Amino acid sequence: MSRDGQPAADSAQSSSQQKTIAITRSPDDVAEFLEMSRGRGIRAHALPTIQLVSRGDKIVNEFLDAAAAESPEYAVFMSSKAVRLLFDTARRLDKGDGSASRPGSAYERLRLAVANMTVVAVGPKTRDSLESEGIRVNEMPPKTYSSVGVGELFTRLNAVGRKAIVPRSGASTPFLRELLEKIGLDVVELHLYDVCAFSDTTAWNGFRAEFAGGMIDGIVFTSASSVRGFTEIMSKDFGADELTERLARTAVVAIGPFTADELRKAGVTHNVISEVHTVRGAFETMAHEIGA
Repeated sequence: MSRDGQPAADSAQSSSQQKTIAITRSPDDVAEFLEMSRGRGIRAHALPTIQLVSRGDKIVNEFLDAAAAESPEYAVFMSSKAVRLLFDTARRLDKGDGSASRPGSAYERLRLAVANMTVVAVGPKTRDSLESEGIRVNEMPPKTYSSVGVGELFTRLNAVGRKAIVPRSGASTPFLRELLEKIGLDVVELHLYDVCAFSDTTAWNGFRAEFAGGMIDGIVFTSASSVRGFTEIMSKDFGADELTERLARTAVVAIGPFTADELRKAGVTHNVISEVHTVRGAFETMAHEIGA
């Protein structure tokens, strides 16, 4: 076990040789990352950095109403979290009223509404979440799993004049909407949830001690929101200048360009952007950076 009670990588390396890294997601969301770390003899901390605050049960009817009123040809999902939140909310609405699979249930109306559009997933994890709900994913960027990749995809689809509905976070930047509108699409954005810093930071105790002792070799940041959550949580222990100085002595990997931009805003200018914008791609980039 690691010093903070999380599973640590099995390795014959001595503690002085073994690398230690962290990733800004909860252990449940990065099981693959932790497994890859163990396979390379790297100790890894999973840091729950942000939590989602749903905008309530109304999000299902808002989606259904927008789908009926706007008749979008495309449904664009930018995260597995948006998929889970939307469908879990529909299931909760149906709880106590019988099976969610019955005709006319909120869940079935939602599933049918999405399935009747051309469904676009930003990446493999989002695709898997949709498929777990019985939704066939029609399109996905081949490599660049980000807003940029989605823009490139729609350029190839020649979707000028078409309409797309995008359910996502209220903290999202306008970049995707503006990009799709520039390509020629009409975009309907629905904000399903807001994002704030994770409230229970007990899982951070071991990381805090090791970070203060200069024992963290690298940190992978997985979203712009996670950068903001990280700095807010760590500000309880370090001033802004001290935190920036300590991060300057640590390898920092951003999962994509928007995360890198947020890091630069926080004064972390030496970050490296993962070429493949996935957790696996970010891990491989970090392993290269720290020589593991």
